[in-house]
Amino acid sequence: MAQQTKQEIRQKILDLIHRQQEEEAVHKNKVICSKLLILPDFQKAKTILFYCSFNGEVNTFPMMEKAIEFKKRVAVPFIKKETKQIIVMLIESTKELVSGSYGIPEPPFKPANVVDPLDLDLVLVPGVAFDKANNRLGRGAGYYDRFLSQLPSTIPTVGLAYDFQLVPALTGLEPHDRPVAHVLTN
Repeated sequence: MAQQTKQEIRQKILDLIHRQQEEEAVHKNKVICSKLLILPDFQKAKTILFYCSFNGEVNTFPMMEKAIEFKKRVAVPFIKKETKQIIVMLIESTKELVSGSYGIPEPPFKPANVVDPLDLDLVLVPGVAFDKANNRLGRGAGYYDRFLSQLPSTIPTVGLAYDFQLVPALTGLEPHDRPVAHVLTN
């Protein structure tokens, strides 16, 4: 069997995400959330960067609400399209998020809410697929690869994925592709 290209893997997994039944996704999200809440890196983290889930991704909104409830500082990406970069911004509630770049929820830009990425204690990372070595396949724009390349390895990075998003090995990895420290799944 021929190895699949990044684009073929991406399309196959995105199809599976969109075909997943809502009840099944809700159940899996609860399992992933409960695993995150008991993760030592989560428990000791003071400032956590969550991604704002959209388009079938593992739902981070209940996780953000729990983190806020636990008095953690919750940050989310603000996408700066012109420079293709992620700006880390604190939020006090998920209710302040609006539809931003690419239709992804993000906070209105407020300079006072910008956080230095080096002040993060945990980074949750979206992905279309992950492999056994924690390599990550994103949506193809490179925002997270650029962002992760700027973080020291001392800041834990965790990919969130449904079971079917785990593949034995991702092929065609390039030097700019960044793995995560570990992957949580249902």
